[in-house]
Amino acid sequence: MIREHAILPVTAGREDEFLAAFCTVRSLIESMPGFRGLSLSRSMETPTDFLLLVDWDRVEDHTEGFRGSPEYSRWKAVLHPFYDPFPDVQHFVDVA
Repeated sequence: MIREHAILPVTAGREDEFLAAFCTVRSLIESMPGFRGLSLSRSMETPTDFLLLVDWDRVEDHTEGFRGSPEYSRWKAVLHPFYDPFPDVQHFVDVA
C-alpha cells in the first residue's frame, strides 16, 4: 500500500466553497480501482491549507489509473480552480 500526500492550498475566502465542491467529487476517486481510503483535514495554523491523504494499492493506481481516467478530468475541472499555488503531491510507503 502507498499513501498519497497533498497539501491543498485553497484561495483565501473560498474554503467553504472548496469543501462543498470536494463533497461533490469525492465519490469519483473512491470508485477507482486500487483506492483504499482517504481523509481530508484542515490546517489549524493556516486555515486555507487542507491535507489530503489517499491510500492506494499501488502508486500506478493513482498516477496512471486515476490520473488517466475520465473521472480525473471531472475531479480536475471541479477542484483545480481553487488551488493557489498548485499542490505538491508525493507518495509514501510504510517503512516500519
